[in-house]
Amino acid sequence: MIQTISFQPVDDNRLLDSYSNTVSSVAETSAGSVVHIIVQKKVIDRQTKQKQLVPGSGTGFIISSDGYIVTNNHVVEDAQTIRVILSNGNEVNAQLRGTDPSTDIAVLKIHEYGLKSLQFANSKQLKPGQIAIAIGNPMGLQFTVTAGVVSALGRSLRASNGRLIDDVIQTDAALNPGNSGGPLINSAGQVIGVNTAIINGGQGLCFAVSSNLAAYVAGKLIIEGKVRRAYLGIAGNNVSLTERMIASNKLQNRSGVYVTEVVADAPALNNAIRVGDIIISFNEHAIGGIDDLHSKLSGEMIGEYAKLGVLRNGYKQQLDVMPGETP
Repeated sequence: MIQTISFQPVDDNRLLDSYSNTVSSVAETSAGSVVHIIVQKKVIDRQTKQKQLVPGSGTGFIISSDGYIVTNNHVVEDAQTIRVILSNGNEVNAQLRGTDPSTDIAVLKIHEYGLKSLQFANSKQLKPGQIAIAIGNPMGLQFTVTAGVVSALGRSLRASNGRLIDDVIQTDAALNPGNSGGPLINSAGQVIGVNTAIINGGQGLCFAVSSNLAAYVAGKLIIEGKVRRAYLGIAGNNVSLTERMIASNKLQNRSGVYVTEVVADAPALNNAIRVGDIIISFNEHAIGGIDDLHSKLSGEMIGEYAKLGVLRNGYKQQLDVMPGETP
């Protein structure tokens, strides 16, 4: 007697473990807020030396129902035209609301309403090992989902204008060209970061601007069109201090900023600074290099007197300065 075996249909959801179920659920609820950005940029052809339009693309995500979109500055920088493809396939024109090269964040505006938006999470509550889900358009492949974990917190990246982007998230969620500007999302469907960079040749080394920093910058760009930062009107290089300088001036830091130029007509009170000065402190905070100085020149310092500690001819002096606003 031959026994027959009947196969019962199995619900696919029962085969999914909780991790897979979380990723698929977040992707399903969040994908409608992720957009594909297509730009045309003018670049100079190396052979003909003529300017020509070159296409580019990236990712963004909607942060308000009335059409504000966050993306990377490098996605839309120097763009002549910006088009946005929504998850439903509609393609619309976008206006550039503001950019901040110092954090690689930009905000676009489209004239669409009733849109589904993503919310920012508090990135200070992140821990290494948490689920991290990236949605974007790698290599032009629209609405692709990758997943991994938060690998590390508090990383720094160099922005295109030379400033350091602090509070950067490292993740192993796979990112490729085209993911730039897309959201890095937690298991609750909230944005924990804005995907911004990968290290060529590095496996699983991907980075995102933290949600707290991105939310702050996006708010400033929407309201004011820019992020205000203070400016001393100088140029300088990092320099190591000699043992004699350190000992005779009882210094904690072993390096400073050597002033190579003072811009006389800068929007700052800087006439007390001289070429050859070595900046070692700002309002009693030690300055070990240019990045330290940039971190102290926040928007709150614009138009405010400050004490600049310098070494001049090997001896410590305090100078009165007033930072202006970055042009």
